[in-house]
Amino acid sequence: MGRVVNARVVAVVLARGGSKGVPGKNVARVGGVPLVARAVAAARAASAIDLVCVSTDDAAIAAAAVTAGATVIDRPTALADDQASSEAALMHALHTLADLPEIVVMIQPTSPFLTAAELDALVATIDAGADSAFTAAPFHGFLWRQDDVATGVNHDSAHRPRRQDREAEWLETGAAYAMRAEGFRQAGHRFFGRIRLVATDPARVLEIDEPSDLNRARALSPLLDPAVRPGPGDVEAIVLDFDGTQTDDRAWVAADGSERVAVHRGDGMGVSAMHRAGLDVLILSTEVNPVVAARAAKLGVECRHGITRKGEELASWLTERGLDPDRVLYLGNDVNDLPCFGLVGWPVAVASAQPAVRAAARTVTTVPGGHGAVREIASWLLEEDQL
Repeated sequence: MGRVVNARVVAVVLARGGSKGVPGKNVARVGGVPLVARAVAAARAASAIDLVCVSTDDAAIAAAAVTAGATVIDRPTALADDQASSEAALMHALHTLADLPEIVVMIQPTSPFLTAAELDALVATIDAGADSAFTAAPFHGFLWRQDDVATGVNHDSAHRPRRQDREAEWLETGAAYAMRAEGFRQAGHRFFGRIRLVATDPARVLEIDEPSDLNRARALSPLLDPAVRPGPGDVEAIVLDFDGTQTDDRAWVAADGSERVAVHRGDGMGVSAMHRAGLDVLILSTEVNPVVAARAAKLGVECRHGITRKGEELASWLTERGLDPDRVLYLGNDVNDLPCFGLVGWPVAVASAQPAVRAAARTVTTVPGGHGAVREIASWLLEEDQL
């Protein structure tokens, strides 16, 4: 790492590989974005942070971090196992910097809904006189301990006050911590001196430790993430499922077994406009009906149909074309599209998609499949005079 200039405040995202509870956890996607990249994006959006680093021992995490705009710090294997502490990894990261910053912010990417505003508030708390600070959510629950009998921990079970009469307690979220860097270097721990907390919205508190946590994060992402759509210049290729995205997922079956489907003329205009604008367009479908190839031929775009393993086929196509996966948009509607969602930077679901697909998408169209969803995407990606 070269010498860093004017890095008064440095954020360090701790993202080791080798998670056992959720394999590949720190590059698992929530809202279509790897967890480590979400943490980097929040830190880069914070006005108080001058430099964003990612400490990792994992090549895939490092690649995602660089793509997201972070500086990677190679973490030694000895500091990346289950016994290594976060403080040890953070201390190593500080030692790799050319200069010790005034303030260091430690970020855990397993809290996917951390905001730039919270990070700015942590730094402001240190600037206001605290030595260390952390994100915490107000808590009004009644805690119990189970031994031979259950006993109250934070309340007298015989005299339980109403919620509105109880002073809030605070739950450490595990998302982010800020410290005076010299104080941390001397103490060797994230909590020292004058400790303050920064309030976090309880609705945004979620730590991913188990697969079920990841599923919940994906389900919450459409509700908690700001609406994000790609714009002109963000995408270089579009991959389209057929049934349920370019159709409404219905088919008319004749007595001889042949099928007919209905498509949306506006979708055809959108595909043609994207193709004319120089964007690669691929129709990728498990459907064996020749209507898929006929539709692609009419639109003048490439088609691969009758594909049973869409994820593998998409990976091959990306390699053949030499495309940057982060600049590829995939539009889908059903669970067989999920492997493709994990390969691209812009997984998009139609409004009529299955719940699991909507949850895994980075964004969702406003209209259902077969009713102009592809035309809507073209309006995101192209300038007005290109449509």
